[in-house]
Amino acid sequence: MPYDWPPLLPGDRDAIARRVAAVLEDAWERLADKQREVIATFADNPRRPFILASLEGFKQAIRDFRRQADREADQFVRRQLPHLYEMGARQAAASVGVSFTWSAFHRDALQSLAADSYADFLRRSEEAERMAAQFYRAARETARREVPLLSTGNMTAKQAARNLADRLAAQHQLSHVIYRNGARVPVRAWAEAAALAKSAVAYNAGTLNRTRQAGVVMVEVFDGFDCGWTSHRDPEKANRTVRTVDDAADWPISHPRCRRAFGPRPDIEEPV
Repeated sequence: MPYDWPPLLPGDRDAIARRVAAVLEDAWERLADKQREVIATFADNPRRPFILASLEGFKQAIRDFRRQADREADQFVRRQLPHLYEMGARQAAASVGVSFTWSAFHRDALQSLAADSYADFLRRSEEAERMAAQFYRAARETARREVPLLSTGNMTAKQAARNLADRLAAQHQLSHVIYRNGARVPVRAWAEAAALAKSAVAYNAGTLNRTRQAGVVMVEVFDGFDCGWTSHRDPEKANRTVRTVDDAADWPISHPRCRRAFGPRPDIEEPV
């Protein structure tokens, strides 16, 4: 039975990101374990019924990973995002001497943010599923086409079976998620980066929306000393610059682990 993680409770963004990463890494490790069982069956007991039975366990592990990714994404957007949005909005409200309430304006903004975050989170997990599904299809095809021929070659059936297993293991490694652009990223790293990015965007959305609602048009940027405005390497630096609220909304962060935040500047009425 898969470990049943307790419900996510809103809190510190770093702690939540670590929790999201741990949940998905745990589900991915179970998937990798099932893959190793399939490969071991090819090597040690390469009869089609046994291989198909082990593949059913692997297919169930794919479903479990999908279920955990969906559940964690849903909890994240329903619990953590509203918490962070409100924190950002209250910080902005306090700095200009007003209050914050969950008006229709803020509820609509959060709903849009949550839908986008949920969809993006699942798109990321689909890259992991895609790799697992490729292995599943390849293993089934190998069982159908090549396993019946193991004893007809020049080498022993046992050695031929081990060669099949080694080939599947080499061609379908699940130690990293490999994106279509070739980037290799551990599951924990991409899950944590996704949670941190969405957390920062939610907090800053609350800040900027309450700032705009208060009639303030300019904000000061607080960021890493070397962080660029549109990307980490952008030569135009972000820290301690003053931007319009609209410009800030276009670039709430510049990279996945960005620590950017904004402070309302009611004393400035136009770009300087």
